[in-house]
Amino acid sequence: MLKMNKIQVIIISQQVFFRQGIEHSLSKVRDITISATAEISDEVLSIIDKLPPDVALLDIDTPSDAGLKLARKIKQHLPTIGVVVLTSNPDDAQLFQALKAQAVAYLGKEVTASELVNTIRGVSRGEHPINESLTTRPKLAEQVLQQFQELSLRSEAESFISPLTPREMEILQYIAQGYLNKQIAAELDISEQTIKNHVTSILRKLNANARTEAVVVA
Repeated sequence: MLKMNKIQVIIISQQVFFRQGIEHSLSKVRDITISATAEISDEVLSIIDKLPPDVALLDIDTPSDAGLKLARKIKQHLPTIGVVVLTSNPDDAQLFQALKAQAVAYLGKEVTASELVNTIRGVSRGEHPINESLTTRPKLAEQVLQQFQELSLRSEAESFISPLTPREMEILQYIAQGYLNKQIAAELDISEQTIKNHVTSILRKLNANARTEAVVVA
């Protein structure tokens, strides 16, 4: 009988009760195993060195932005990990920061156990559920547009910016105006899959610029 390759998951939260609750929920799932639990600190990087997980469940409900900072560090330290961010108060501003931190999913804590399990499985297969959020949130698209516009105006920008193509800019502008993928596809005479491909490219560039900017600032 073939041995099942289980999805290795680390749970990171300042709240012991939250860590224990998630661990209990996932302990009954046959194809998922908890490799570690931890508080939000740089010690997490040492833990993932010893036991590299496939997925990190990261609770970002902290007084500061320590959770999102750790998300960035995890991706820089071990890019293959899929970081799933969980929050009590989801909003577009925080979602934008999660995108820049290269999180692959952004969930409210009211998520059901089955939804969380499905997200973990999808992320372990290389899916990026967070990408879908950009196509359904006009305000988020506005923030992404503004980010690229601000970067392009900086004197030092040319040395590190990955600019948007005219088509990518056009698609973002449509999303910011509240158009759905189906409507954008009709307006531009392209397929919805092509739009999704452009969105993936936009977010890849957003991440690349955020990584490079962090190095420049440091």
